Formats: sequence, C-alpha cells, structure tokens
Amino acid sequence: MIVSNTSATLTLAARRYAMVILAIVYMFNFVDRQILAILLPAIRDEFQISDAYLGFLAGTAFAIFYVTLGVPIAQYADRCNRRNLIAVAVALWSAMTALSGLAANVWQLTLARIGVGIGEAGCSPPAHSMIADYFPPEKRSTAMGFYTLGISAGIMLAYLAGGWVVQNIGWRAAFFIVGIPGLLLALVVRFTLKEPRRGSSEERQDSGVQPRLLEVVRFLRGRNSFVHMALAAGLSSFVGYSVISFLPTFMVRSFDIEMALLGRWLGLILGIAGGAGFFFGGYIADHLGRAGQRKSLNFIALTILVSALPLSLMFLAGNWTVALLLFVVPAATMNVYLAPVLAHTQSLVSLRMRSVASALVLLIINIIGLATGPWITGIISDLLEPRFANESMRYSLLIVTVVILPWACWHYYRAGRTIDHDLARATEGD
Repeated sequence: MIVSNTSATLTLAARRYAMVILAIVYMFNFVDRQILAILLPAIRDEFQISDAYLGFLAGTAFAIFYVTLGVPIAQYADRCNRRNLIAVAVALWSAMTALSGLAANVWQLTLARIGVGIGEAGCSPPAHSMIADYFPPEKRSTAMGFYTLGISAGIMLAYLAGGWVVQNIGWRAAFFIVGIPGLLLALVVRFTLKEPRRGSSEERQDSGVQPRLLEVVRFLRGRNSFVHMALAAGLSSFVGYSVISFLPTFMVRSFDIEMALLGRWLGLILGIAGGAGFFFGGYIADHLGRAGQRKSLNFIALTILVSALPLSLMFLAGNWTVALLLFVVPAATMNVYLAPVLAHTQSLVSLRMRSVASALVLLIINIIGLATGPWITGIISDLLEPRFANESMRYSLLIVTVVILPWACWHYYRAGRTIDHDLARATEGD
C-alpha cells in the first residue's frame, strides 16, 4: 500500500520548523525516560529495593518493550503516515509518565515504566525516517545532531526539575510535572508538522514495495559497517546509560550532596556539554565525511577512547566538585557517536527500509546499552557492597568504564574499514 505524502517541495522554513518540533519531541522523550534517575534514591528509600532492581527499573523494564515493539512499529511507519504515529506515541508515553506518580508499590511503578517504554518505541524510527526525507545525505549527520540535542535538553530538564521537586515536594510530583505537558505536545505534532515525500531529499523514486523484516535484516547483516557500527554504539550506550542512571546515586552515597544542588549541576553539565557533543558530533562527521566516511568513524573511535580517562578519574575523585569538573569533558565527548551512527544507518538502506533500519539499530543499541547496562552495573554494585559499602557504586561504574569503552572503539574502527563501500550499495534495495 502506497501512502500519499506531502509534496516534495517543502520550504526551508517548513523543514527547519519540523526539526525544531522533532527535537522538542525527543526532549520530552528523554525527560520522561530519565526523570527516574534523579528520583532513584528517594524511590529506593520508600520501597526498600536493591541496586540491581533499581537498575532493572531504570533500564531493563523500560527497554524490554521499547526495543521489542520498536521493530513492528517501524514496519508500520514505513508504510503509513509517520507524523500521526509520532503524535500517538507522545500522548501514550506522557500519560504513562504521569501515572507513574500514582504507583502504590514498586510493581505498579514497574508497569508504568513499561508503558512509557511502549509509547517511546513509536518515536525515533519514524522521526529518523522523516529527517532523512527532509535533508540530503551530506547534511544528514548535522540534522541528526540537531535532533539528538533533545537528549541532552531532556536530561538537563529531568535533573534540574527532578532534583528540586524530589527535595521540596516529593518524587511522585515530578512524574506529574513532566508527563502532563506531553499531551499538549502530541496535538502540536499532529496538527502542525508536514509529512515529507519518501526519497524527496535525494530525488530517489519510491517503489512503494514494503520489504519484509527478514529482507531488511539480511540487507543490513550483509553490510559489515552496520554490524560493527551498531555494536560499537551499543557498547557506548552501555556506559552512557549506566552513568546517567547511577551518577546521582554515586554522588549522593559517596559525597552526601544535596539532591537539588546535584540536579542543578548535572542538568547544566549534561545539557550544555552533552548537547555540544551531540550536535558537533554530527557536524564534524559531515565535515570529515566529505573525504570519505571512514574518517568520521575513526574520529568517533578516538574520541570515545579519550573519554575513558576523565570518566575514570571522576569515579576516583575525593570530593564532588572535582568529580563534576572531571565530568564536563566526557559529558560532551561520549555523545559524538550517536548522530553519525543514526545518519549512516539511514543512508545505508533503501527508502522503505529506513524506519525498520532505525528500529533495528536502536534495538541493538538499547538491548546492549539500556536493557543490560544499568542492570549489570547495579548487580556489580551489589556484589561489591560487602567490601566497599556505600562506595560500591563508585567502583562498579569505574569497572564498566575501563572495560567497555576500549571495546567500543575497536568496533568503530572496524566499521570505518567498509563504510564507504557499503554506502555506495544503498540503492540496491530501491
């Protein structure tokens, strides 16, 4: 079934407006996803649960449904109106975030977080596909970089608002405050965004044929650059999600810092430095990619490797001021990978594979990173607790950093060896 789309001749203003709205959508996505991190110490005190379960709640419970439903939703997005799908997704995850504040026990909170994961599964795959139709390949990493600014903006708001609210009002109110406005955003998406014609940014003709899931999987499996790139991004995400999920817990236990003060510092660092990493990662990748995309992936490998040093030193710091100052650099450099990986994934496949390809790369990233990262980090902390007591989270995060990041760098390097050859074969599925 071929869905009629808006004219290919969208104005520059319309495309820029769409990017702003999609970035705001992604910001709400991460506010609702990451608000839990700053609330974990208070939730642990009320429900008396282990670090392993906190990791399960922050990552695995959300990710199981987020990643498994992402693929069938993306298949639907490759043959339907992507804008409408995003609007429904925003409304669902916002409602489930608000319901999290009504949880009477940890099981109800877990079910609400699963609902958030189900809603958020309908966001990024169709959004990535729309961005690929708004902007041509040579501008796509920069556009993805702007879109992923929503991550840092969302995390910043989650920490800034969550830290103050949990200290002054209570953790339940935080869920209401960030969840309810998303219902209004869903209406903005539905009635103001324009759906681009598929292939319009590259003047490629859409055959209208929807490839089966196994065809897309085989297509991507035959691109070694995609396999290594997805694994590398997953490992980067493993460390990233572990850090942002448990950094407040580490800071409170090791330095006894006030939650509102911590929220302000982490919000500003992750919002400003983190946002710079997301945007400039995409911009630099586009610049380096003019001479071949291998250079962009080698740049990512080197940057991620360099991030490991200040991140490790942060977990060895003796006071909270030094720890947060050391965090500024990796807060930026740890994020440079995402926009290029998402952009390359869109460029590697045919037009009607784009949402599914996005869902598959997010599936790999989030199974490795979100579903297992915080959970395993929590397990390691529980295992270390008999020896290190309140310092167990410090050493758990340190172990994760020094083991995982060099492994990720190796995969980025391997992806760079075949990326240009694989990009030249992208139209084989059209």
